[in-house]
Amino acid sequence: MDQGIVIKSTGSRYRVLCTDGNVVDCIIKGKFRVKELKNTNPIAVGDRVRFEFEQSKRSGIITELLDRKNYILRKSSNLSKQSQILAANVDHVFLMITISYPETPVEFIDRFLITAEAYRIPAGIIINKTDLYNEEEKSRMDHLVSVYEKIGYKCFTISLKNKDGLESLIALMKDKISLIAGNSGVGKTTLLNTLNPALNLKTEEISDYHKQGKHITTFPEMHHMPFGAYLIDSPGIRGFGVVDMDRNEIYHFFPEIFRISQDCRFYNCLHIDEPGCSVKNAVEKGEIDPLRYRSYLNILEDDNRKYR
Repeated sequence: MDQGIVIKSTGSRYRVLCTDGNVVDCIIKGKFRVKELKNTNPIAVGDRVRFEFEQSKRSGIITELLDRKNYILRKSSNLSKQSQILAANVDHVFLMITISYPETPVEFIDRFLITAEAYRIPAGIIINKTDLYNEEEKSRMDHLVSVYEKIGYKCFTISLKNKDGLESLIALMKDKISLIAGNSGVGKTTLLNTLNPALNLKTEEISDYHKQGKHITTFPEMHHMPFGAYLIDSPGIRGFGVVDMDRNEIYHFFPEIFRISQDCRFYNCLHIDEPGCSVKNAVEKGEIDPLRYRSYLNILEDDNRKYR
C-alpha cells in the first residue's frame, strides 16, 4: 500500500504526490462517493491518502482517506444543501482581493474570514493591483487594511505587475501549505506564476487596458514553490456561502464582536436590538467597523442567495 498527498482534484480523478516524489493519477473507490453525502467532493487537494497501484503500475486506486488536520469548505454553488471542500491539511489560507478591476465586496471577505475562524485556520488578506488604484481607491484600501489588521489579520498590499510587496508574503508562506482563494480575475494564478515562473500556468487578460491576468483555473491544484512552500490555486469563487454555523454562535467568528460581546447585559445577546448591547454601542462609537457589523447582520439572516 502506497501513501501520498492529493495535489490535484477534478472531481473524479486525482493526482497524488507520493513520498518518493513521483506523481500518480488515481481514481477513488465507490464507497467514497457516499461516505460524506453533504460534500460534493469526498477527497480534496491537500488530503493524505493511501492507494494501490493498478496492474500497469501507471495509475492507482485510492483506498483510504487519512485523518485530516483541518479543512475549509463553502456552500456549493449548484446545490444549496451541499458543501465543497476547498482544501484540506493547510497551514494558512489567503484571500486575494482587489479594490477594483474587479471590486471584491466586503461581505465576501467577511464570509471567507469567519469560515477560516470556524475551522481554526490562520487567515490573511492579499490586496493585489495596487499599481492601478486612484487616490479614492487607495484610501479605501488603506481603510480595509486598517480595519482587518486591527482585528488581527495580516494584510499584504502587492502589485504583481511591478512585483511589489512580495517579500513579506513569501516569508509567511515559506515551508507551509497555503490555500489561495478569491474571486475570478484578482490575480491568483498570476501570483503563482510570479512566485514560480517555471509553472507557466494559463491566464487570460481582463482587457487590454488593465493588463492583469484573469484567473481561469478549472480545478484546485497544489504547486511547489522554489522557496519551500506549497500553494493551492483554486477556481475563482463568485460567492461564499457559510455552512454548519449555529445562528447563536456566528458572532463568535468575528473576533472583535466576540471580544466586546462579553460586556453585553444578556449572555444570549444576538447584538441586533437587545437592550444593554455593548456591540451595538461599539459600532456607534466606531470601535467596530460598520461594514463588518453589516456583514454580521446579513450572515445572521443567512441570505445566501447572493453569495452561494
